[in-house]
Amino acid sequence: MRSAKITRKTAETEIIVEISLDGTGAYDNQTGIGFFDHMLDQLARHSLIDMNIRCTGDLHIDDHHSVEDVGIALGQALTQALGDKKGIRRYGACLLPMDDALVRAALDLSARPYLVWNLDLPTPKIGTFDCELVREFFQALSTHGGITLHVDMLHGINSHHIAEAAFKAVARALHDAVDTDPRKSDAIPSTKGAL
Repeated sequence: MRSAKITRKTAETEIIVEISLDGTGAYDNQTGIGFFDHMLDQLARHSLIDMNIRCTGDLHIDDHHSVEDVGIALGQALTQALGDKKGIRRYGACLLPMDDALVRAALDLSARPYLVWNLDLPTPKIGTFDCELVREFFQALSTHGGITLHVDMLHGINSHHIAEAAFKAVARALHDAVDTDPRKSDAIPSTKGAL
């Protein structure tokens, strides 16, 4: 099974991320940030990647370090679990509706990190969660996972719906990209011969 465990410890956070790419979407995510845990659960459930994330962070300051560092560790775990990327489909995309929100995500597991972010959350917070941290998470995930990632909001009024649609759209795109193609199980999906 394609799996990984990453441990990351800094003066600001202590994180353990365990994933299995060939899972069923099982999850047990505990960061101390309720809304973020809810989003990580969506990411696991809809990508079918099993995720077990533990984060102890400096929440007395704010949620920023925890959210960003979980993105870093999860990106590193994806990179480790994918290995040489033989047999993967590499690309994934999803157009995901959630009530008023419609979000498109497209990604390439290219090892060339790049984030294009066109998502406007209309409120500064969702409960106590800073909306700007949604982008920070995906920036860290993209950078440390070597992912070219485009996220575009086509419609949306409610910040919770928009953010959740983004996590679910990325999850579905990730599901397709990490999936294996039995017709090319021993080939790296690039004419360069490496990713």
